[in-house]
Amino acid sequence: WLLIEPRVLIVDEPTRGVDVGAKVEVHQLLIELAERGTAVIVISSDLTEVLAIGERIMVMACGQIVGEMSGDEATEERIIHLASQSEAEG
Repeated sequence: WLLIEPRVLIVDEPTRGVDVGAKVEVHQLLIELAERGTAVIVISSDLTEVLAIGERIMVMACGQIVGEMSGDEATEERIIHLASQSEAEG
């Protein structure tokens, strides 16, 4: 699928079930694709992964976007707070 050079790539839990070494390779590949202009959308519940590769992070809870931040602004605590606050309200 990468041979066709997609303009948009959506991956869901891209490193679930892979070893640490493969995780690093997947992260590097996604970052390289983004640097080359591919829009990469990563859906992940692995906050370490999100913080490692996300340039723009959107937090969803109960099917709604409850927060948006740059990768530089994001912390595990902030993401968890946004997600849990919305779940408590819903």
